[in-house]
Amino acid sequence: MSKRSFADYHVSDEIKRALAVLKYETPTEVQSEVIPLAMENQDLVVKSQTGSGKTASFGIPVCEMIEWEEKKPQALILTPTRELAVQVREDITNIGRFKRIKAVAVYGKEPFTKQKAELKQKTHVVVGTPGRVKDHIERETLVLDQIKYLIIDEADEMLNRGFIDEVEAIIKELPLNRVTMVFSATLPKDVENLCHKYMIDPINIEIESTGGTADTIEHFLIEVKEEEKISLLKDVTVVENPDSCLIFCRTKEHVDAVYSELEKAQYSCERLHGGLDQDDRFAVMEGFKMGNFRYLVATDVAARGIDIDNVTLVINYDVPMEKESYVHRTGRTGRAGNKGKAITFSTPFEGKFIKAIEKYICFEIPTIEAPKHQEVAGGKAAFEEKLSSRRIVRNNKTARINQDIMKLHFSGGKKKKIRAVDFVGTIAKISGVTAEDIGIITIQDHMSYVDILNGKGSLVLQAMENLTIKGKKLKVSKAIK
Repeated sequence: MSKRSFADYHVSDEIKRALAVLKYETPTEVQSEVIPLAMENQDLVVKSQTGSGKTASFGIPVCEMIEWEEKKPQALILTPTRELAVQVREDITNIGRFKRIKAVAVYGKEPFTKQKAELKQKTHVVVGTPGRVKDHIERETLVLDQIKYLIIDEADEMLNRGFIDEVEAIIKELPLNRVTMVFSATLPKDVENLCHKYMIDPINIEIESTGGTADTIEHFLIEVKEEEKISLLKDVTVVENPDSCLIFCRTKEHVDAVYSELEKAQYSCERLHGGLDQDDRFAVMEGFKMGNFRYLVATDVAARGIDIDNVTLVINYDVPMEKESYVHRTGRTGRAGNKGKAITFSTPFEGKFIKAIEKYICFEIPTIEAPKHQEVAGGKAAFEEKLSSRRIVRNNKTARINQDIMKLHFSGGKKKKIRAVDFVGTIAKISGVTAEDIGIITIQDHMSYVDILNGKGSLVLQAMENLTIKGKKLKVSKAIK
């Protein structure tokens, strides 16, 4: 039973409003299959390709069914990478924005104490990598007794990264009366075993079993000698002249080498690999989303967790060693119904890897010739013109949903015995403002943050100059972040 519109689902006005701003209009296949069953609290095992819209397929029901008043976490979402944890947290925050859903991401390589402080606040959804989630459970900074939803995202990648034991240890700590949903591009035996062991009569949903590559993507292969790859890369990018392009390499050394060659040639580019520190990695991801540069050279660390609707070209500079990686890499393009292209450079010794990939995706990747000299010469002017202009991002969901939101910083918090209800009481009395205009409230020991929705931020900021919260005069300013 396919739904034609999100309006057909029985979700609250707050969720509907967020979906409208996010331009979620027609459910994807996975959303049509998953949302109605998830709303009935069914355990689900979903096999679905990357880029099919699965985050919203569990994000919408979870945001809808969460009880806003409950202070302890009600949903736990496990992801294999830090990048994906941050991406999912952002998606959940966007979907639950007008319902004031608070989602927190926890992952390694970030101070434990910072996350501990966040988890002390009212938190509805926790998204995290297994190691750090387990850490928080063991140190009793993550309370599990109200968890009603467990979502395991990219389960096959959890297995590849050796997290399956940690995932199992986490499951054993959770309440038994919960709903469990598992999402995976492939379903290896170990993942199936895990599902049967810890789920109650799960319903299996399989979307597009063609090895999981979207039919919105064109695939091509170019045969090349290793030493000629760089010049081929430059020729291909000139001829294709993509709006934005991801270039995947096998190792961080290759990423660094390709990046420095492109930088020398004045490309607008950045790089991403596990050798960079976490803050730099997030800054690069954010920069790519915002359109600050056009080319991103990356290892497989970026094949998950990049959710950008307008990557027009993926180049596999190196053939991936794992056939699944091919699906995850190429799935970065052709997203959200857009067209995309994936070009793989194959050296004479990589035939067996290509064969394994073709068997896995159930079709042969057509081989094309390298661009001819006159084609490259003909495309040069248009390429250089685009290179010097800024990339236009047409679909940055987060920017869209945040455009009418102002975050205010108040100089008082728990130590002054101030609670969320005190902020709501004062702000909702301002002329022209209602409780509906107040978003997420975060109260720390010495300061607080309040999101003001619907473009009413300036109004509240001005009015608060003369008002008190619980009889106390607090300094108020527009929060930097």
